[in-house]
Amino acid sequence: MKKAVLFYLPFVLIGSVLTSCKVSQNSSEKTIILSNNSSLALSQKAISIKRENLKQLYGKGNFPILLFKGDTIPAQINDLTGDGTWDELFFTVDFLPNEKKNLELKWSEIDPKFTVKTSVRFGKREAEDLPVHPDTQEVLMSDQVLKKLGYQKYQTDGPTWENDKVGFRHYLDGRNSKDVFGKKLPAITPEDVGINSKGAVEDNYHVMYDWGRDIFPVGSSVGLGGYALLVDNKINRLGILGNDTINNVEKTTFKIVTEGPVNSVLSYYYQNWKASDNLYQVQETTSIWPGMYGYKNTVSIKGINGTETFLAAISNLNNKKPLQVIEAGEWMCLIQHDYLTYERQWILGTALLVPKNSYQGYMEAPKTGQLTDSYLAKLKVENNKEISYYAIAAWELSADKGFNDSAFFTNYVTNLAKQLSAKIKVEIK
Repeated sequence: MKKAVLFYLPFVLIGSVLTSCKVSQNSSEKTIILSNNSSLALSQKAISIKRENLKQLYGKGNFPILLFKGDTIPAQINDLTGDGTWDELFFTVDFLPNEKKNLELKWSEIDPKFTVKTSVRFGKREAEDLPVHPDTQEVLMSDQVLKKLGYQKYQTDGPTWENDKVGFRHYLDGRNSKDVFGKKLPAITPEDVGINSKGAVEDNYHVMYDWGRDIFPVGSSVGLGGYALLVDNKINRLGILGNDTINNVEKTTFKIVTEGPVNSVLSYYYQNWKASDNLYQVQETTSIWPGMYGYKNTVSIKGINGTETFLAAISNLNNKKPLQVIEAGEWMCLIQHDYLTYERQWILGTALLVPKNSYQGYMEAPKTGQLTDSYLAKLKVENNKEISYYAIAAWELSADKGFNDSAFFTNYVTNLAKQLSAKIKVEIK
């Protein structure tokens, strides 16, 4: 899978699959039937089909091509395990209520090209006087954090990921906060966000450009979608603050798992996280696809002994309105809508969608300490069992209008939660 980490990917249709690819012609009877059994219309519903479920349909060629009524559906194959063989076919589809779609499956000898709607950018430098270069992975030891190094090693403080609606960034330098880029255009943001003309790290994204800017103050919170553990009534942040010189995580391993037109996935592994005198091993996976003002985060923790509570965080810096908590589908929605941006300049809606079956209420972080200025959704956590949740951010200057209105944003969030709850039945013939 090609990873265009630092190279500009224009928002254009790169090529027509059926005219540029050699497609197997002996697969007309191979069909994938998708059934929306809900009464909801679904917009860009994410579908993943495992490779092993497609074996019986293999044709000539390595790349599956999906067609609906003669039109090609943008899709990609993902190698999630890193073994060089793809594991899933990923795509998104619109559904009418109770609609059934019959997709035709063909095979291409050439990797198809589609309009690029997701991307990951990660750049780093090995010394303060060396230029940033693109990369797809990183290993960070506990003494290699920002304050100890004396300079910022990473472009945009760490990886950024985005779709056609919104962008995010993760502070890989030990802080592990998650920030928001407001986007005014659907195009992928330029390659030089976070670096200057000499290739040096530069904070050039807190000013407005045609594409947008960084809009979200994080401070000593963990931003939108960061997390912590509550152990013996103590909040334990994963990572540190910017002025700390030693991390509470012994080793952090980051990699771009996959990057493609309809899905990008990032992985973080935190080895020996010390929290309340306990050691934990944490796997985090972040996924984004088009059409949604947010991303999906999945976390599993080894070392859980039953005394811990998982805390999913949403920064409440600049929020002056009550938090809304609304049940929708399988999710509890924690919703804010206010002038949440820098200096309260623009209206921003933020939300967390956390699983209803493990939700145990929320608490507010203190105003001082290692993790502040946040609402923290309390979730039941079990040893080495995945917790998935969604982080949502919609800016009033986004291409889709209406997010300056609180009721509009609340309706967007709750409708999204219901759509995410809808199950698609997949039949392969």
